[in-house]
Amino acid sequence: MKCTFAAGGRFLGGAPRAVWRTTETDPRVLSARSVAQRLDGDGHSAHLVWNPLHGDVAQLLPATAPAGGQLCPPPGTDSRSVPVDASADPACEGRICLIIVVIGRADEPFTDGPLAGAGALLRWLDSWGVPPCWPGGTPPPATGPRPAPAEAWSRGGHFGASQVPGCPDRGPGAIDTGLLLGSASAGAGSAAPPSVRPLLTPALPAPLYPAEHSDNGAPPSSYAARY
Repeated sequence: MKCTFAAGGRFLGGAPRAVWRTTETDPRVLSARSVAQRLDGDGHSAHLVWNPLHGDVAQLLPATAPAGGQLCPPPGTDSRSVPVDASADPACEGRICLIIVVIGRADEPFTDGPLAGAGALLRWLDSWGVPPCWPGGTPPPATGPRPAPAEAWSRGGHFGASQVPGCPDRGPGAIDTGLLLGSASAGAGSAAPPSVRPLLTPALPAPLYPAEHSDNGAPPSSYAARY
């Protein structure tokens, strides 16, 4: 299965999903914006990058564009131990499949600490029709991928990257899914720092921080100059 990042493309249809990943880095020293810049510079992408310690959020892709290839094994990886339908890119499945990159480590579940801005983030996902449930159950501890059954993946809701069929990620670890989902109604993160920019509504799908790409996914020379 060959997957490469492409800015744009289209979703294949089906139930809307949100997939949670971790950067395996320290949220005390990295901002969402710096991680988003690094992802973009390395030819990777996501919809949102979130620092749960400070509440800052950066957006690389509009919700209407899939992050193609971002849930696939890297080129050259022996993925025989990770079954996947070779005809489908998991990041393109569903009416939408929103990828949230959390600055944190899988072996230190991010729900064990502050969840600044989580309420607004969850409400944004709700506004795109992502059901407030985890069909695959709680993501496994940070020991490696444990794909959810195909029937669970076919339903809408939230998933850890480690639960996505074909994805080699081990994050986000054994997070408290109930606590995370509950933040949408509890108003967690309502006192987020003023540097946090408003999340987009479905009617306004432009990025929070515009990220331009050439046809092959590489950032143009003007991108580095702006940041």
